[in-house]
Amino acid sequence: MSLHGRDVVSIRDLSREEIVGVLDAARRMIPLAEGSRRSPVLAGKIVAMAFFEPSTRTRLSFESAVQRLGGGCLTIADAGGTSLRKGESLYDTIRMLSSYADAIVLRHPNEGAARLAARASDRPVLNAGDGAGQHPTQTLLDLATIRERFGTLAGLKVVLLGDLKYGRTVHSLAYALAEFGSEIIISSPEGLRLPEEHRDDLKRRGAKVREEPSIDRAIREADVLYVTRIQKERFPDESEYRAVAGSYRIDARLLSAAKPKMIVMHPLPRAGEIAPEVDATPHAAYFRQAFLAVPVRMALLAAVLGPARRGG
Repeated sequence: MSLHGRDVVSIRDLSREEIVGVLDAARRMIPLAEGSRRSPVLAGKIVAMAFFEPSTRTRLSFESAVQRLGGGCLTIADAGGTSLRKGESLYDTIRMLSSYADAIVLRHPNEGAARLAARASDRPVLNAGDGAGQHPTQTLLDLATIRERFGTLAGLKVVLLGDLKYGRTVHSLAYALAEFGSEIIISSPEGLRLPEEHRDDLKRRGAKVREEPSIDRAIREADVLYVTRIQKERFPDESEYRAVAGSYRIDARLLSAAKPKMIVMHPLPRAGEIAPEVDATPHAAYFRQAFLAVPVRMALLAAVLGPARRGG
């Protein structure tokens, strides 16, 4: 099946076969992402980066991906510098951008904004994170990181630790892990548990999901420990944030009981939940994870914007 010209708003917009296809293509893109080879697959294409929420890794890795493939970028990095400040609707802004670019990468603080943008645009829209909703391209690079270490996505025990209530990265990742047959172990502060609607939906899809309140026990059985920060900016009430801030921290002592091949992942930025000493351990995979954002996003952009394949 072809991704040419399609929106990617949720990881559920992609079939299992399409995800595997993107991951296989991303592996071939690594030399391009490292700069040792070049490709003109996006020559003449312009991608609009519409970032209405702060971003470092996602925006820069998308820009790098476009440029590594010979394309160009139009970037909005501050909503305050756009006509949204004058009262223009997001719908109208996206309609305008679709006149200037061949695709739109959108990050927005409001859940559902990417789906609205996809309706407004006659060009493909890639969701780079919408509030506490979805972050499908992050999920793709997370899967690439796991598969690079273990050679598979099936049969693994993946611990999702931290802010499971507001964390859009884990919301997307959980669905993909379920699709590939990994066991999902959730561990979080009481006020940040995975919402019931997500749990129920995962179970309806046949996912193996269970809760483990003890971080020590979770780490001992994990193949992957996926850590998230507590996102202060998502809390409607600051007192709710203060009640859970600093409630977990991964350090070398905790990891001493981990399996030798276990990896620690994090979508970054971290804010104290992983001690710097972990960086020097063989478990640390989060900087490799950040690098893989480039070849993964290159593969996705090439599939969406590159030459259409016959029979797709």
